[in-house]
Amino acid sequence: MQTLEQLQAGELVGSTSIKLACGLTEFPTELFDLADSLEVLDLSDNQLSALPNDFGKFKKLKIAFFSDNLFTEYPEVLADCLLLEMVGFKANRISSISEKAISSHLRWLILTNNCITQLPKSIGTCIRLQKFPLAGNQLTELPEEMTNCRNLELLRISANNIKKLPEWLMTLPKLTWLAYSDNPCNDIINKNHTLHKIEWNELSVKEQLGEGASGIISKAVWNKQEQKEIAVKVFKGEVTSDGLPLSEMNACAVAGYHPSLVTLLGKIYNHPQQKEGLVFELIPTEFKNLGKPPNFETCTRDTFEAGTVFTLKELLEIAFHSVSVLEHIHDKGIMHGDFYAHNLMINPKAQTLLGDFGAATLYNRASPNAILHEKLDVRAYGCLLDDLLERVEQLEIHKELIAQLENLKNECLHEIVSLRPTLKDIKNKLNSIKYSLLSN
Repeated sequence: MQTLEQLQAGELVGSTSIKLACGLTEFPTELFDLADSLEVLDLSDNQLSALPNDFGKFKKLKIAFFSDNLFTEYPEVLADCLLLEMVGFKANRISSISEKAISSHLRWLILTNNCITQLPKSIGTCIRLQKFPLAGNQLTELPEEMTNCRNLELLRISANNIKKLPEWLMTLPKLTWLAYSDNPCNDIINKNHTLHKIEWNELSVKEQLGEGASGIISKAVWNKQEQKEIAVKVFKGEVTSDGLPLSEMNACAVAGYHPSLVTLLGKIYNHPQQKEGLVFELIPTEFKNLGKPPNFETCTRDTFEAGTVFTLKELLEIAFHSVSVLEHIHDKGIMHGDFYAHNLMINPKAQTLLGDFGAATLYNRASPNAILHEKLDVRAYGCLLDDLLERVEQLEIHKELIAQLENLKNECLHEIVSLRPTLKDIKNKLNSIKYSLLSN
């Protein structure tokens, strides 16, 4: 992070990336001295409410963040930045977006936790749009023009006021990661599910293990259960990019037991700040994240450590455990909505655990569009297969089996949603490939 003093002293001229968080109430005009070089501008965590009319001078700007500010309108001047492809206005006060404000060049638009009641029809010109988090607004519908957003892969519309999902939504050819809980259109309205209550004072919280959008995970000791080591997730209690914490808690409760799920022990009761939270079995230290989250360049696709390689046997183990747990949660009426390698953990034996139900949506298995929920997670599964196949050992003896997996991946990624295989189909195909591998 840079300082305003550095900017004003001319020390940042030529910079390609700037981050300023210093209580700004007005846009610092000294930034225009960087107009010929600036590609990434982050002015989040300030008190800005407007941008200058000549903002279009930033001809090379690709990424702009204005989260946690005081904007009430989405600035029209952003459309003047012709290379701008990622914009973030999370946690502002935006209630309106004019038809002139949206740039057709956008790939990633973050509008989580605002007051937006209606999207402009011009959103349909965003044919490159891949990622669109909109949770925590006041939308009642999605414009039909969004049918033109045929590259849209991730959509978060949880915690809005959408009364009916449009029929075209789940038929978008590349839609993969959808979350729409906490809307009137839910097939199943979320409610507090019965969980074993674990008193907060029974827990001795130790070191932090991780932090996600929805909460903080810590190691703890459950004193009432013979000093049992467990993991506790305390929710932040606010709208995340995925939705509301209650939906995640309910999805965890409904999911029940599966060997490839982290075992849920209960919910926190009587937290001193009245926060919600869940208690899980502690994941053995031998488990590591399979992948890493997407970055600015990959947008929707996971990243991996350089040099990551899987044997065919490891790939098949991961693939089989993954489809098995997906089939299990869909049998319970849960669409995961965030099925990614970075939400999977594996151990040296390639045993797999699925976590993070923050984007999960409960749905009615008997509803007419139930199968479409499954087919969205199937596409996410296809993306996982694609990631694994890019990193599998290419041995001549396994050439035919790898080709079969490539065909299966392509079937999962089919742009006609109804033609994708079911999870059961995938499981059967994997069993056949595993049998062939063992027979060789």
